[in-house]
Order: sequence, then C-alpha cells, then structure tokens
Amino acid sequence: MELIELTKMTDFKHVNLFSMGYRDKNGCNKDWIFASRRKTPLAAPEGREHADAVVVIPIHGRAGHLVLIREFRVPLGGFLYGFPAGLVDPGETVEETARRELKEETGLELTSIFKTSPPVYSSSGLTDESVTLVFAGCSGEPCLDLNEASEEIEVILLSQAQARELLQNRDLKFDVKSWMILSVFSQGGPF
Repeated sequence: MELIELTKMTDFKHVNLFSMGYRDKNGCNKDWIFASRRKTPLAAPEGREHADAVVVIPIHGRAGHLVLIREFRVPLGGFLYGFPAGLVDPGETVEETARRELKEETGLELTSIFKTSPPVYSSSGLTDESVTLVFAGCSGEPCLDLNEASEEIEVILLSQAQARELLQNRDLKFDVKSWMILSVFSQGGPF
C-alpha cells in the first residue's frame, strides 16, 4: 500500500473529513474518506501520535463501584452507556484531562490513577481518532449541576452484580470500550 495524496474536504473546529488517495497492493489507485480531529491527520507524513481524547474508567470509593454515565448522543438519536470522556486541550496532559472530564461530567474527584493505556483506536476504518484509557480511583457524590447545557448525562455507580444485569439488556446502547470493560468488571476481573 502506498499513500499518495491527502485532501482536506471540510473546515470545522472539532472534526473534519479528508480524502486519502492511495495505491493498493495490486497497483490500483483508490480513495478513502475518513474523519479526523487533527489539523494534520495521522495518515499524513507529518502526522504525530498523541491521544485526541481521554476515557476515564473510574472506581468509586472502598465499595469499588464502577462509575458509568448514560449520555444522550446525537448521532445515535438516543442514550449511550459509557465512561466520562473528553478531548485533550492544547498543552494539557492526559492526567489533567482525566481529572477535568471526571469532574465536569460526574462531579466526582479523581483521587488516583492506577493505569493508563497508550493511544488506542476504536473505529480505524472511519477515523484516526485515538483515546487514552485512564483507570482511576475517585471519591465524592455525583453532582449533575456541573454538566454543560449541551450535555444530558446521568451518573450511575455499579456493583459487579449490577454490571452483569445491565449487560443483559440488549435494548441498551453501549460504547464499545465500556461494554468490554463492563464485561470484565462484572466477572470480577482485574483491570
């Protein structure tokens, strides 16, 4: 495979469409359209590897409840079960983003970070967006007054048994990362 030419198709603040011309292994010229949050997509020769966003996997207090959010997502036309998440602001570290997003979306305080992932991708056929998973401890009481007007979020604290129950409901929509982590958590697995 050989990348040939990158063309920016839109000019928006948070996400844009790009067309990448490439030559496949049989020598045929092709085009691929994808979305990127970056000014210079990862596919470009000068693209850099850094996380665009952070997903926080919070464990609350001594009871060890997993903190999940139920959030309205416009592209889905309904609610999605996921974790607190958000874009990394310029000059901000992954840890600072995790602390800020957890507070903004749940009202909870980040108390410790157990583990972070490298940048990972959840839909590489559609976008080069990457996220860093931050497994963290947290404390406090959920406070929905902190939500932005453009967000509709419900904070849910789950035991392992409650996580198993939630996963059984096939009518619910889950973020792929959240479904996998809930599955591990519900079975008592370590993170």
